[in-house]
Amino acid sequence: MAVYKRGEVWWYRFQWDGREIRLSSKQGNKRVAEQIEAAHKTRLAKGEVGIANRRPTPTLAEFIEKEFLPFVETTSAEKPKTIVFYRNSAQNLLKFKKLATLPLDEISGDVIAEYAAHRQSCNLQVATVNRELATLRRILSLCAEWGRTEKRLAKVRLLPGENHRDRTLSSKEETAYLAAAVEMAERHQREYAAALLGIRATLRDQQPKKPDAFLLRDVFLVLLDCGLRPEECYRLRWEQIQSGIIHILSGKTKNARRRVPLSQRAAAALEMRRAWVESEWVFPAPTTTGHIDVSTLKKQHAQAIESAGVKHFVFYSLRHTCLSRWAASLDPFKLKTIAGHGSIVTTQRYVHVNDEELFAAVEKARSGHKIRHKEEIEQKERPTEAGLLH
Repeated sequence: MAVYKRGEVWWYRFQWDGREIRLSSKQGNKRVAEQIEAAHKTRLAKGEVGIANRRPTPTLAEFIEKEFLPFVETTSAEKPKTIVFYRNSAQNLLKFKKLATLPLDEISGDVIAEYAAHRQSCNLQVATVNRELATLRRILSLCAEWGRTEKRLAKVRLLPGENHRDRTLSSKEETAYLAAAVEMAERHQREYAAALLGIRATLRDQQPKKPDAFLLRDVFLVLLDCGLRPEECYRLRWEQIQSGIIHILSGKTKNARRRVPLSQRAAAALEMRRAWVESEWVFPAPTTTGHIDVSTLKKQHAQAIESAGVKHFVFYSLRHTCLSRWAASLDPFKLKTIAGHGSIVTTQRYVHVNDEELFAAVEKARSGHKIRHKEEIEQKERPTEAGLLH
């Protein structure tokens, strides 16, 4: 018997006919888990001599509905966005009947390629199709891990040509965008001041709602100067900001828990915001969560980009920009920690060097080499003290 505990559930593992069998007993009692392991060995022995039939492999639809989605909802209970992502991806897989009705061990590379081609014909981006393929890959992986099939399952390959988030902002683009955001905020303040003196406010007693005029600017500064994930910024509470430091208490992974120092301009912006915001949220909004989300600033962001005349970028690009700038001064391990990554490999994908910075660094290195070479020549030509005495 070889049972071991993973979380609150006992698993069992043993060798059978030269291969490893490893499954969850789905039980919290060790003795019951051992009995389930023994029963599994008995079924295997009887199956080899033809006494019992092997358990049929479930179809993709059966496995998704009965096992995969319940597993995701249980293990990701504190990550509602993860649940929604897998649920949507699974529904898209199920809509392709040729794939959904096949047993998992009969899904071939040809069928997977046909599904990918079908999704691309719907004018979807490669990245979107790849997320669905990645979901299928995890489904097949769990099927094999849980022993739902005796056959080797197909390998799911992602499509090439996916656009990665490698966009970073230059200093000129940053200045132009900030100017556009401030100009937009000042315009909103002027419109609010005019509305206070308008007919609705003075005669009809219909007071206008005070706008969060500098919301775009403040979010931009926090994302750019602190390198937060957008969702970490959106759900910031005032209690998380203490003594010029942002305390990220939870997030995408266990490594997301960290402390990030505020820049002077971001700290100043938040201090002005604290003076009038009465909500527990730093960036409150009339949403179901009570704080801003990905759609809150969509229109303002598009207007600022157009007004600034900069190339389009998403808010996640500000995290890439920040980490790329920090990489010039921080060693990889410190950068990984302050970014909230679990691996340096992940951090490497966030560090980008443009041609301007690369060429400047090369030129600086060349200049330093020339100076050192000149000093070496002068040192050799300089007469020694012994030579002067003679």
